[in-house]
Amino acid sequence: MRIRALGLCALGLALALIAAVATPASAQKYPARTVSVIVPYPAGGSVDGVARILVQKLNETVGQHFIVENRAGGASGTVGATAVARAAPDGYTLMVSASVHVINPFLYKNIPYDAVKDFTPVTLLADGPLIVSTTPSVKAENLKDFFEQVRKAPNKFTFGTTSLGSASHLAIELLKRDAGLDTLVIPYKGTSPALTDLMGGQIQLLADPMLSSLPLARAGKIKALGLTSLKRAVAAPEIPTVEESGMKGFQFVSWYGLWAPKNLPPDVNAFLQAAAAKVLALPEVKQRMHALGFDPIGSSSEQFAKYIDTEMAKYAEIIRDAKIGAQQK
Repeated sequence: MRIRALGLCALGLALALIAAVATPASAQKYPARTVSVIVPYPAGGSVDGVARILVQKLNETVGQHFIVENRAGGASGTVGATAVARAAPDGYTLMVSASVHVINPFLYKNIPYDAVKDFTPVTLLADGPLIVSTTPSVKAENLKDFFEQVRKAPNKFTFGTTSLGSASHLAIELLKRDAGLDTLVIPYKGTSPALTDLMGGQIQLLADPMLSSLPLARAGKIKALGLTSLKRAVAAPEIPTVEESGMKGFQFVSWYGLWAPKNLPPDVNAFLQAAAAKVLALPEVKQRMHALGFDPIGSSSEQFAKYIDTEMAKYAEIIRDAKIGAQQK
């Protein structure tokens, strides 16, 4: 009997080992350990803000597994994106980034990854308009009057952007194109120096997310002229849209997504999509997002991939029309 029992134990062990080998890692309960959500920018910006809302609520709904890891550096977040592209596709390294992730290939040579092929687009998290602002000393209360002043004395005006290739940059170039202006545009290395020079009058126009610009506008340190969305924002209903200033159909939003390395297992991808959708539908998350100037979305991987294709086509046209040349990374 003892031999038979040992034989049954051995058989059970063998079957367990076979099952373990045959079962893919992705079929194990996910997440089973810490998930690093890489933000390829410093803490405190709009991308970081979206990531921290997501991670906090994932930890509350899924379990304490997710952490935000800021990996700033390189050209427009390429250091953090490179780390994600080279990570194992097991769901334990993710990235929250902005639209600039898919703009970079148009602007920088020799990026060490393919922004589309080397990543799995998991879900579109949120989008939000930019505030187009001027310095308080400019005698204009709306964009229409501002552009009329620029046409009369173009050499007296300089536009700024928060960085080369950012949503801020492309929004300014699109405004220039649609308004028929030929004005110097200065790309800064970050939001803070750009806003500092706008407040000081060194530049006269900037497009920037509401998270960083709205408090300054309400404090009277900059003057908000318009929003780049087609509708007014819940967080700032007093600011008119660019379209209301006479530029019919003008729309340009900054958007934020969740990516993983390429070849993410489908079941892990589905889990992350469902978890993110649940978080983004929470009333308190909607409230927090709206307060920061963002609209929570949530999408399937396929929908996000199609959205990226459409946006990249738009960015390519803006960059071509603005004659922005590719830079050495």
